[in-house]
Amino acid sequence: MSKLFDSRRRSRVLPVTLGLLASVTLTACAVGPTYAPPAVTSASAWQSPLPHDGNVAALANWWSRWNDATLVALIEAAQASNPTLDQAAARIAQARAGQTIAGASALPNVSGSASASRGNLAGQSLGLGTLTSVSASAQAAWEIDLFGANRRGREAAAARTGARTLDWHQARVSLAADVASTYANLRVNEALAAGYERDAASRKETSRLTGLKTDAGFEAPANAALARASASEAAARLTAQRAEVDLGVKALVALTGLDEPALRNLLAAGRAQLQTGANLSIDQVPATVLAQRPDLAASERELAALTAEIGAAEADRYPKVSLTGSVGYSLARIAGSTAGTTTWGFGPSIDIPLFDAGRRSAVVEQTRARYDESLAGYKAAAIRAVREVEEALTQLQSAKLRAPDLQASLAGYQAFEKAAQARLSVGAGSVLELEDARRAVLAAQVAVLAVERERLAASISLYRAVGGGWDSTQAFTQKQVSEKN
Repeated sequence: MSKLFDSRRRSRVLPVTLGLLASVTLTACAVGPTYAPPAVTSASAWQSPLPHDGNVAALANWWSRWNDATLVALIEAAQASNPTLDQAAARIAQARAGQTIAGASALPNVSGSASASRGNLAGQSLGLGTLTSVSASAQAAWEIDLFGANRRGREAAAARTGARTLDWHQARVSLAADVASTYANLRVNEALAAGYERDAASRKETSRLTGLKTDAGFEAPANAALARASASEAAARLTAQRAEVDLGVKALVALTGLDEPALRNLLAAGRAQLQTGANLSIDQVPATVLAQRPDLAASERELAALTAEIGAAEADRYPKVSLTGSVGYSLARIAGSTAGTTTWGFGPSIDIPLFDAGRRSAVVEQTRARYDESLAGYKAAAIRAVREVEEALTQLQSAKLRAPDLQASLAGYQAFEKAAQARLSVGAGSVLELEDARRAVLAAQVAVLAVERERLAASISLYRAVGGGWDSTQAFTQKQVSEKN
């Protein structure tokens, strides 16, 4: 009767134990802080004028609105092959793998083993023969997430996956801006080179004619020397500017991955042609624009990850309860006899931290300090983002206001140069007067192109500063990761 009672009592141990553990699991809580996105205060409106002018263009695929097929082709080539995007895609793949690893920690771990042996044992001297044995077993372990350590780990991994995805969007925006900036500089440098070519040709011709007049006795030798010096100066300036053009081409080769001969053929069609750019749609409220920046969104996701890691570090200070179990079967054959046995075991275990010299508490404080550092960096980045938008808007407005005056100045100097050339051709002017007129025209041309360069640079900076059209509905799919790797 007592054996029957003991058997029934043992048979109830397992269900009771499982029930208690299930109850504990259901009532488990996650320790540590609850994450809330940081609030960033900003002005109610931009202090600089917005560049709308009644012609508002969307940010997404902004470069396609420049009416420049070459620029579109260059940006598409860069985004298809640039190593920066490949690196960002690889980081997303790493983060997703980390998310899978973190999720697996919350599930049971099951493993199996098997072995077989046949050998000459001591029993053979007794006439027992050779021993053959076969065994197989399976083991399982599951840590009960009482205080949310595993849950917090999954939260941190998911947040970091989101951050790496946002980094990819930021890399895409930056790459498009870099290509557009390099391309715009190249076109401005080509326009400068074209102006220098005309100037060098004109000065060379003036030097030739002045030399002929000097030989005939109609000009002083000093004027011939001045004309030759001016022609040499123009030739050196042209050589230096052509080098700037070549450097711009090589920079585009590095960004796009295109072969240089193919790139030069692509660039030949629009040589020295300046782009008009595209107006950008900028919201009146700075906070709305800041929400469109993927780099700020990535920093916010890092804050979420660090908050979860604080909880995981806190949970590490509390006891850990695990369930372990195993089942196995072994078979042995010796002296013509075979014997098999089945083994199993199941039970909970608890790991209680008693003394660690303050290590776990220090880890919590360290993680909190990392969060504080990241939060300060996030706030600084938000302030910097507002400044970048304001600076780009100010530069756009300045270039817009200065351009008409510079164009008028260039037209006036060109008229003066034309008159000086005409006077010299009839013998009423001087080479010195013509050189002064040429220098004024050249300086005015450089100033006009400089303000165009500034306008284009400010437009590209504004595109970058407001996030390049990214919004929270955009996603980086696994298909894109596969295409990048």
